[in-house]
Amino acid sequence: MNIKVIGAGCEKCGKLYDNVMEAVRETGCAAEVEKVDDLLEIVKLGVMSAPSLMIDGKLVVAGRTAKKDEIVKILKKIM
Repeated sequence: MNIKVIGAGCEKCGKLYDNVMEAVRETGCAAEVEKVDDLLEIVKLGVMSAPSLMIDGKLVVAGRTAKKDEIVKILKKIM
């Protein structure tokens, strides 16, 4: 599973990344988590608001910081 935390490095983006890492640990899913903070890469992904969360190429959260419990639910649906 490939998870991208998308944002230009703001505090909310960092919090989303932390929440994703906690959710991945809690669920035990095998995931590659990466931060995408390069503006050109963000545009290539077609993301218009930050912070956002993309899992396996699908945008699942846009323009807000999802809580850990919400991310856990999303991951469990995909697993």
